[in-house]
Amino acid sequence: MPQVTAQGKTFICDRGANLRQVLLQNSVALHNGNASFINCHGLGSCGTCAVEVEEEVSEANWRDRTRRSLPPHNTNQNRRLACQTKVLGDVRVTKFDGFWGQGTQPLWTPEG
Repeated sequence: MPQVTAQGKTFICDRGANLRQVLLQNSVALHNGNASFINCHGLGSCGTCAVEVEEEVSEANWRDRTRRSLPPHNTNQNRRLACQTKVLGDVRVTKFDGFWGQGTQPLWTPEG
């Protein structure tokens, strides 16, 4: 079973599990500020669950690519929408600042 490491926590999940659901089920603060109240709840339309993911995850689908192609996101950033990402192996997740997680300063890393 894959291991997910985020915000100083490591937990296991099923291969193919939705990254957003796995993070939220393990009490990881996925959304910044009021985005925890104002988000699309996994539909892939708001972009507030953007994270940097290292290691083995699914290819970005059209919702992920489309939403991250719109401001304030930047296609040059190595980010993914957690709600549109499937965990395929061990992964390490980092969350950045900004309402949508589009910033440059990490809010939390895999280590904490």
